[in-house]
Amino acid sequence: MGQTDNAVVVTRRLTKVFRDFWLREKVTAVCDLDLDILPREVFGLLGPNGSGKSTTLKLMLGLLFPTRGTISVFGRLPTDVATKSRIGFLPEDSYLYPFLDARETLDFYGRLFHQPRRQRMGRIDMLLDMVGLASVAYRRVGEYSKGMQRRIGLAQALINDPDLLILDEPTSGMDPIGTRQFKDLIETLALRGKTVILSSHLLADVEDVCDRVCILYGGRRQAQGAVGELLAHSDQTQLVTQRLDDATLEAVRRQLAQAGRDVLEVTHPRDKLEALFLRIVQQGQDQRIVTGGALAGGQVAEFLRGQPPAGREVIEQLVTPAAAPPQGQETSPAPAPPQPAEQTREVLETLTSTARDQAPPEPPQAPPASAEPSPPQPSQAVLEELLEGDKKPPDQEP
Repeated sequence: MGQTDNAVVVTRRLTKVFRDFWLREKVTAVCDLDLDILPREVFGLLGPNGSGKSTTLKLMLGLLFPTRGTISVFGRLPTDVATKSRIGFLPEDSYLYPFLDARETLDFYGRLFHQPRRQRMGRIDMLLDMVGLASVAYRRVGEYSKGMQRRIGLAQALINDPDLLILDEPTSGMDPIGTRQFKDLIETLALRGKTVILSSHLLADVEDVCDRVCILYGGRRQAQGAVGELLAHSDQTQLVTQRLDDATLEAVRRQLAQAGRDVLEVTHPRDKLEALFLRIVQQGQDQRIVTGGALAGGQVAEFLRGQPPAGREVIEQLVTPAAAPPQGQETSPAPAPPQPAEQTREVLETLTSTARDQAPPEPPQAPPASAEPSPPQPSQAVLEELLEGDKKPPDQEP
């Protein structure tokens, strides 16, 4: 009961029936579905095409209304506006404006959440670096490949730092580099207490990141539980040792035969193809091979990690005592800064001398007999008056 009370998403006998024009039942996409998705959980929603995965996600988002049954998100109806501000969604197809570039796209979605400009610009920079699109941020999204559009779609789903992230086929079209970084991002969000709902046909990705999965078929739940429990073969035992020679293997077989057991398979551990691919790409980056596509992304965006910038450095500066000078060596006091009056006088003298040096010589002209001497130029008079004012001592108070 306690887990159900704290669940992020709860469904009870959730059913969605699509009807034709005459309101006759056409297809039952979801039937009597019961789910309890908990905080800090990565939950996988699996099933073949037409099993009801996308329909279930749309019901959670309030884009569809259930025919019968109930559904709640954060304890409220999915149509609640306040609930939507805590959700990030990446649909199966990236519906992006093709004439906007990556920065303009993220800025548009950030404005929808009424984010201040400074916060919005900071998050855009971090997200573009995280998904590996910083070098192509000013290219129009319509010129991106499908994998690059998925990357910018993932960034827009994270612009509001959501508490619930819903991903429908997130790695579709992504290369193995983006897929690996996506997995790392999911693990980071789960550690921060976020809830992630993942729907994908790539079962290997689901197996790597999900805590629990639900397998649908025909709109009904067929299996649900922890990944390890669903995949474990409890009737077999697997041992991993160092390489054994033929004689040792034969001795092991004889020993097992005496216990009434047989050796079913003898193999060598293998690397995953993903690990080999990533090593080759890393070698290419080390060799600085030029590419016009998306680059390997950087670290997870700082606001998604939930850590203050340079926190360790600040703590070390606070707890580390100041270094004392060696014995026998006196520290000379720092020179006192010049007084404001002296600074003003130096600046004015420099300006006056520069103006005099740069002024072109004028031929001497005899003034008329009745003419009075001409006053100095206004700018020169102001400078001389300021200089004379600095020379006068301040008034003494009685």
